[in-house]
Amino acid sequence: MDTILLTGASGFLGSAMLAELSKHHHVVTLGRKCLQAAPNQTHYQGNFSAFEDLRQLDGHAIDAVVHLAAVTGGCLEREAIAVNVEGTRCLMQYLIDRGCRKYVNASSIAVVGIESTSFRPVTLPMSDEHPCLDRDGYGMSKYLMEEVTRYLHLQNPEIDVINLRLAALHADDQPPALVLPCDIHPWAAGSMTLLSCSRAVKAFTLAVESAIKPGVRVLNTVSQKAWVKESTAEVLRRWWGDKVDLSYFDKPGNAQASIFSSEAIERELGFKAF
Repeated sequence: MDTILLTGASGFLGSAMLAELSKHHHVVTLGRKCLQAAPNQTHYQGNFSAFEDLRQLDGHAIDAVVHLAAVTGGCLEREAIAVNVEGTRCLMQYLIDRGCRKYVNASSIAVVGIESTSFRPVTLPMSDEHPCLDRDGYGMSKYLMEEVTRYLHLQNPEIDVINLRLAALHADDQPPALVLPCDIHPWAAGSMTLLSCSRAVKAFTLAVESAIKPGVRVLNTVSQKAWVKESTAEVLRRWWGDKVDLSYFDKPGNAQASIFSSEAIERELGFKAF
């Protein structure tokens, strides 16, 4: 039985990940909140961005980590950098020093800049390596987190890092209404790029249980279909007019395609979400 460190275990996705991973692995959790003890689980209270708190884990041989803890959209820029960037560096450095080779980090489709109503994609559908055009802080912090993992890999070529650019999540039994053409608003592109919690759990489980493949992979973790009532192009034309090439969505079979490519995660991990 492998030992997996899980951060953010008290959150919406984290609690579901904890339940799933502990079926087959010993899961060590570190967080600021108390968690009730359960089979195959060990919890420590502390901050993943503080080396003195991480030292509580010294007695465990950590085989892999699923790093979900973060500050999210709407946070202050300084908080985003301190937690999402420096905190991740601190966590990974601690684990690298103790021989851990497998890292699965929660990044976000917000990297591209969808928080702003001024955002316009470079190409559609957006690839896993679409540049960071964020101007609000949160997406930029996730991009810098990805860059920190590349930096650490250059220092430690043997590590395997998978950064999952996660779509907005919804509870399996409470999906929101499908998006109709409307005026653009902050996070607009996020509202049509959704993933159920159970499918997100599947993606992270596939990633952390996959064979070690040294390197850094950035993978859009999205559904293949856009969360739209009619067509993707109809919604995007209302938002972006003729400033963005929408011809991809006018091709047969692409009327409701996602604005983010999901080919890489299907190829790398066998993950497919509709």
